[in-house]
Amino acid sequence: MGQIPAGLCGVYLRNGANPMFQPTNDHHMFDGDSMIHAVTLGHGNKASYSCRFTRTSRLEQETALGRPIFPKPIGKLHGHLGVALLALFFARLSIGLVDSSRGTGVANAGLVYFNGQLLAMSEDDLLYHVSMTNDGDLETIGRFDFNGQLEGSMIAHPKVDPITGELHGVSYDVIKMSYLRYLKFDTCGKKSRDIPISLHQPTMIHDFAITESHVIIPDHQVVFKLSEMIRGGSPVIHDPNKTSRFEIFPKNAMDESGMQWIDVLDCFCFHLWNAWEENTKEGDPGIVIRFNLKTGGSARRVIVAGLNLESGQVSKWRLGRKTRYAYLAIAEPWPRCSGIAKVDLVTGEVTKFLYGDERFGGEPCFVPEKMAVEEDERCVMSFVRDERRERSELVIVKASNMKQVASVRLPSRVPYGIHGTFVSSQDLNEQTSLGLGLDFPWLTYKYMNERER
Repeated sequence: MGQIPAGLCGVYLRNGANPMFQPTNDHHMFDGDSMIHAVTLGHGNKASYSCRFTRTSRLEQETALGRPIFPKPIGKLHGHLGVALLALFFARLSIGLVDSSRGTGVANAGLVYFNGQLLAMSEDDLLYHVSMTNDGDLETIGRFDFNGQLEGSMIAHPKVDPITGELHGVSYDVIKMSYLRYLKFDTCGKKSRDIPISLHQPTMIHDFAITESHVIIPDHQVVFKLSEMIRGGSPVIHDPNKTSRFEIFPKNAMDESGMQWIDVLDCFCFHLWNAWEENTKEGDPGIVIRFNLKTGGSARRVIVAGLNLESGQVSKWRLGRKTRYAYLAIAEPWPRCSGIAKVDLVTGEVTKFLYGDERFGGEPCFVPEKMAVEEDERCVMSFVRDERRERSELVIVKASNMKQVASVRLPSRVPYGIHGTFVSSQDLNEQTSLGLGLDFPWLTYKYMNERER
């Protein structure tokens, strides 16, 4: 319905948790297996759709056994039952029923396109390389460790610098170490930085930010304390005695000696949409949170009050540089999202696009013009589920005025998911895996579903 904007050629991909096996009691939506939903947009108002599980080691082993066997860390690993489930899992490891050496993660949270490769990730394992075939389908290539340069996991929000093309990431391991690692890879995927960062205690860190010259990593009050399971509680707790703080250091740092910590009281940022550097007058609170690297102080102001906003994006071409607009999900009624909010970070003005009665979506994906004069040129998109009519679609909204311009009706249900990205046809033609080269003007409306396999 409507007209897909001219020149909008490429693939919108969204990751999310979709359990292969019927969930049991205490299931949490974040415990499901990774399924990537992809809508490919081509010339002539054409589109195709595919959805596939990311074939993680965990999924492959459970599929072979015909039942779930790996622990569900969020919904199951709590209290004494969680301890018992872990003991059972280790017993299965000891007799060779399962193999954890090939990873236990679900790769269901984030997606990043870097160096010609689409990478799916969660924070409990290595990344997974997923490729698009020449008929628009998705294929899992396998676990991805940057040719042996990455040990462990990478959090679900790595950053690709739009100017240098470098990939910045953060890794942590709550079992083996109580600190983070900051990682940087050049445009060819060669690791140029791997810096350990000392923390007082293991902290849940889901996101971070970059500026033109610096990296900003939050250290908040949500921490891992595995001993709480023995006491019957959750291994992830809120520590009210801890002061939230942010670590700021140059991108070219060689170690943590030059890193600066700035305390921020009563603060928790699960997602950080953007950050940049600027000179301001003394006493100016600036936008949201400002850090003064000379004094070590911080200031902040409220931009939007009375509205629950989450999971947003800014223009990827301005990441780490000053931006005026952020496009966020209106997370009401939580956990469903009723629309998209375009937030003017300067004036505080909010322009809403609401999906309608009993229609809900997820994280909006802002697809900007690469060489745009105005920051809000092109469109925002999101999967939307009409719960009354039981149908799903991809909704495309003009970013400048937040009016719908097109929708793509999808042939099956798209469950609510987590994070996504848009990859242009030009970028997709540069895929390095298997020598695939794709040409998208041929596209027709074709449906490929994981259940067909």
